[in-house]
Amino acid sequence: MKKTPFSGLFIPLILLTACQSNTPQAQDSPLPEVPVTQVRLMDTLVYTEYPAKIEGYTDVEIRTQVSGILERIFVEEGAYVEKGKPLFQIDARLYQEAYNQAQAEVMAAKAQVSSAKLEVEKQSSLVQQKVVSPYQLKTAQATYDAALANEMQALARSKNAAVTLGYTTIKAPVSGYFGRLTQKTGSLVAPTDVQPLSHLSDNRRVHAYFSIAETDFAQLKQGLAGTTIDEKLKNAAAVPLLLSGGQPYPNMGTLDMVDAAFDKTTGAITLRVTYPNKEGLLRSGNSGRVKIAVKKNAVIAIPQSATFELQDKTFAFIVDQDNKARQVALTLTGKDNLSYFIAQGLKDGDRLVLKNLEALKDGLSVKISDGHSKPMPAQKLADN
Repeated sequence: MKKTPFSGLFIPLILLTACQSNTPQAQDSPLPEVPVTQVRLMDTLVYTEYPAKIEGYTDVEIRTQVSGILERIFVEEGAYVEKGKPLFQIDARLYQEAYNQAQAEVMAAKAQVSSAKLEVEKQSSLVQQKVVSPYQLKTAQATYDAALANEMQALARSKNAAVTLGYTTIKAPVSGYFGRLTQKTGSLVAPTDVQPLSHLSDNRRVHAYFSIAETDFAQLKQGLAGTTIDEKLKNAAAVPLLLSGGQPYPNMGTLDMVDAAFDKTTGAITLRVTYPNKEGLLRSGNSGRVKIAVKKNAVIAIPQSATFELQDKTFAFIVDQDNKARQVALTLTGKDNLSYFIAQGLKDGDRLVLKNLEALKDGLSVKISDGHSKPMPAQKLADN
């Protein structure tokens, strides 16, 4: 039998084909498991943060009311001083001499009054004796009246000189913390100086001022019990304060003031929260964020951990009726330490994905973890 040169090649080829046909097909990858919860509408307190400027209970500029050389500074920067304590001494020599001159003028005026009075008594006696005419008595009386007027003017100038002399010692108008000095000993100071000598701030209580839009203010009023603004402020919840960097201030504040009018430019109105500050942790000029509680009805609260941010927008995943993940954009109406409060993007009964967000994409089929499809408890998640 004639052998073909290629006949030996068919056997390995057939064996290779048979091996390939017996390999099992790749199986589908398992569906990602995700825990979910059903979101529910609820009535709750929603905390909204507003940037605030902190000012002392009293903030006073310390300025000179007379010109002169600054001779002494009695207080160290940052020290606490009581009302009436001397702060600065300005060269008083010129003002002392002006006061001395005014005092001398008072003495001269008093002497003129005494002399004029004697003349009136003399002329009165002579008129009674019909030695002189009544005209001379009237003239003496007019001179006496003029002397009295001169005395009053001299006394007024003396008092004015005494007040001006007193201005050379600058005293604390209120109790508070003494600020940074802008002038040193030996400097020439004047009332027309642009900068004050220093500041004095009473920081035992501080005010946090913040502005809110007209719509937010309307919601705030609606959520507070009472008929008048004063009654509503008294019923407002205590106000937390977040310092720079998110550090919570240990004391709660009281919402106690609403400005008289809205700003015509911004359309916002200013409110004030007062905080106790016995520890002196806050200073005038601090910045922070106040957390104002507004009661809202039929709002959805979700954990912040169940969301993610993309291009400055907040998103979450829900699972639809076909068990597919759907990415939804959220509009927030407020937040607290752990929760977001949703204005748009979710509806009552939606199944919110709680974890494993990084493994999901829109339209991906998922498997719901056992025991993780219960609705969220209807409680006030906004309470701190």
